[in-house]
Amino acid sequence: MNTLPSDLRPVRVWDLPTRVFHWALVLAVVGLVITGKTGGNALVWHMRLGLCVLALLVFRLLWGVAGGHWSRFAQFSYGPAAAWRYFRSTPRANERFDVGHNPLGGYSVWAMLVVLAVQVSTGLLADDEIATTGPLNRFVATATGLAATAWHKGPGLAALLALVVLHVVAIVSYRVRGNDLVTPMLRGDKQLAGAVMPSADTLGTRVRALVALAVGAALAVAIARLGG
Repeated sequence: MNTLPSDLRPVRVWDLPTRVFHWALVLAVVGLVITGKTGGNALVWHMRLGLCVLALLVFRLLWGVAGGHWSRFAQFSYGPAAAWRYFRSTPRANERFDVGHNPLGGYSVWAMLVVLAVQVSTGLLADDEIATTGPLNRFVATATGLAATAWHKGPGLAALLALVVLHVVAIVSYRVRGNDLVTPMLRGDKQLAGAVMPSADTLGTRVRALVALAVGAALAVAIARLGG
């Protein structure tokens, strides 16, 4: 049975901290790719942006536990059976694949977080053998630093770009089928039918988010200082 427009109501799915994280990460990744490809003096900004991504990832790790309902890891950690039900369009009564991340989207988020974490880690150890080294490079053997650099500039970058392309393709594909994923990530609300648990998005949750971001920023600054 089709859902009538009158059956839909706005539900807060993405809290403000999640939305700010999302778009900040988009800008940071774009900046990282540009500065990484430019090289030279731009690598100074590449390292700074990498530390910003580190802070954002730490924030997301904490927010995945303490954030709004649909931003929590528990809401998009799907097993193979749930993914199979999604592809067959046979969800259980308590499964709302149309609200937050569906299984395909959930796997995409996890893959992006893992790849970014590896890229940041290898960047912290990297040595371009010219003038730029990661702040943790001096704590590892030369061979380890060079191996990290090779991964960071090669397979790691390729994996990140592939995930970005797949993400954009998925957004366009869903939009063509009438499912707008961008607007809810801008405004926070989705038009949904039935009883749906909204995400808390209050002053209290935003203060909690600032604390989580401060933890990530403090860690990034501490690591940067290790580089001397």
